[in-house]
Amino acid sequence: MLAHLTSIFKRLRYQWRHGDLPAAIICLLPAAIIFGAFNIFPILYSGYLSLLEWDGLSAARKYVGLRNYVELLSSHDLWNSLRVTIYYMGGVTVLGIAAGLVVALALNKGIRALSFYRAVYFTPVVTSTVAAAVVWKYLFDPGSGFVNVSLRSIGIHAPNWLSSPVWAMPAVILLGVWKRLGFNMVIYLAGLQSIPNEFYDAAKVDGAGGWARFRYITLPLLSPVTLLLVIMSVIDSFLVFDQIFVMTNGGPLQSTEVIGFLLYRYAFRYFKLGYASSVGWVIFAVIFVITLVQWRLFGFGREVRV
Repeated sequence: MLAHLTSIFKRLRYQWRHGDLPAAIICLLPAAIIFGAFNIFPILYSGYLSLLEWDGLSAARKYVGLRNYVELLSSHDLWNSLRVTIYYMGGVTVLGIAAGLVVALALNKGIRALSFYRAVYFTPVVTSTVAAAVVWKYLFDPGSGFVNVSLRSIGIHAPNWLSSPVWAMPAVILLGVWKRLGFNMVIYLAGLQSIPNEFYDAAKVDGAGGWARFRYITLPLLSPVTLLLVIMSVIDSFLVFDQIFVMTNGGPLQSTEVIGFLLYRYAFRYFKLGYASSVGWVIFAVIFVITLVQWRLFGFGREVRV
């Protein structure tokens, strides 16, 4: 959202300096109206709802001020959901980025049918998350699921993944890593292919081995790409909901209840729209802080140079 607003303001400033402001307003007005109606207004309206006690159905709305926020910040549910979200975020970010880099390095060797492998690894990214979650739920079935059958065939006692407070989140994290693998791979592959070969040739002349070239050339030059992928993964982790809903429904014992699922539970199970809106604003505040960190460390809008 901040990216769209920044783009609009930059265009208006450019047109103002060149004396074409009326034309710019006419061209940007339709997009601005749509953006305001479907982005700005819902955010502001949810802020208004967070100050109310309302079930979403009755006409009566009771103004309670900041009571929803006070109750939310003192509740166990919020801090548990933040802990669970951070757990999910850490697993998906670290494993997803590491796996994406490994696959990108393997595909950057000039192998044949590179476009085919790109398409194969990118397919999970464009696959419906709900459909993927249904498939993975069957894969983790304790009786006939592929994962447990495979583990039992080699003599490993497999856990009841999605019914265990210990193993449910790792199973969900594996799905998240699988979904993000193709995207991370494509971005890393673009970064690898933009690194000049002269750096590696010079390192070979100086006697640097494969690990030294990777550590002192590849990793440093890919650091802007890595930072971008980390920020995007962190933001996406705070928005995850559908795979949790399908695979575990927030359980068992709230071990997979991320903050997005907490919002859903209070809004559409308990019909506490005001309280749920305050949860939404907590999510917004976290993502806003992450965006500010991105601007500070990465430089929003700058071209990634590797």
